[in-house]
Amino acid sequence: MMHAGQLTVDVETVRSLIAAQFPAWAPLPVTPVDSDGTVNAIFRIGEGLAARFPLEPGERSGVREKLEKEAAAAARLAGWTRFPTPEPVASGAPGEGYPLPWSVQTWIPGTVATGIGAGAAFARDLAEFIGAVRAMPTGGRRFSGAGRGGILLDHDEYVAECLRESALLERRGGLPEDWVPVSRLRREWAGMRGLPRGDTPDVMNHGDLMPGNVLIADGRLSGVLDVGGLRAADPALDLLGGWHLLESADRGILRSALGGDDGEWARGRAWAFQQSMGSIWYYAETNPAMASICAER
Repeated sequence: MMHAGQLTVDVETVRSLIAAQFPAWAPLPVTPVDSDGTVNAIFRIGEGLAARFPLEPGERSGVREKLEKEAAAAARLAGWTRFPTPEPVASGAPGEGYPLPWSVQTWIPGTVATGIGAGAAFARDLAEFIGAVRAMPTGGRRFSGAGRGGILLDHDEYVAECLRESALLERRGGLPEDWVPVSRLRREWAGMRGLPRGDTPDVMNHGDLMPGNVLIADGRLSGVLDVGGLRAADPALDLLGGWHLLESADRGILRSALGGDDGEWARGRAWAFQQSMGSIWYYAETNPAMASICAER
C-alpha cells in the first residue's frame, strides 16, 4: 500500500457500480489499467472511457469538490491544444464496495513515457503544448497558494522533511546505491530555495508534466493526462517537464522554443527538484517505479 488507509477497488466492484449508476455502459468490458500512478485506480470501460477511483480515503464532500474542480479544468483544456487530453464524461457516486465519489472521462490512447530521452521532435511537441497552455486566458486567476507554482521558499519546510526522511532511508539501506546521496541533494536545494519569483505574471500551467502523465507515439507527443491541476502559476512550473522528460540537449530545444531567462529556467529545475523529493522517499518502498522516475531527474 502506498498510502495510509489506502482504498482498494476491483473489477467486479467497478462493474457493479457501472451497472447500477450507468446501465447503458453495463455491457462494455471493464479492464484494470496497469499504472505507476499514485492517486487513482483506473479502469478502462469499453474502448473510449476511463473510470478513476481515488485511492486515498477522505470526506465525501471534499473528494466530490476536488473531482468537480478537476472536471472543470479538463473541460477548459479540452481542444485548446492539438494534443488530446481527457474530457469529463460523468460523475460516479459512492456505492457498494467503494465509499467515495469517482469519475469517468474519455480514454486517450498511447504509450506512457517511461523516462528521460524521448528526442528532439518530442521536445518541440512538448514546447508547443506548454506554449499553448500558457496562452490560455487566466480569467483573472492568480496562483492560489496551494501546491507548486508560487514562491519556492514557501516549500522549504516540506523539502527539509523530505530530505530528513530520505536520509533515514539512506541510512538503513532503503535507497538504491546508484541514487544521488542525500548530502548532495541538501546542497542542491540550498542553492535553489531562495530563487526569486521575479515579476513575470502568472500564466496557465498543466502543473504535473511527469512521464506517467505524458503519452508518446512514434517519438512524438500523442496526448497529455491528469489535467485536473490546470491553474495559473509561475511560468516556470511546466518547465519541470524539461527535467522529467528530456535529456540536456533536448532540453535546450525546449528552451529555444519557449524562451525565458536564466532565472525562469533555474526555477523550472527547482520545481522539478521539489516534486521529485516528495516522491523519492515516500514511494521508495511502496512504488519503486514512481520513485525511480523522480530519481532520474
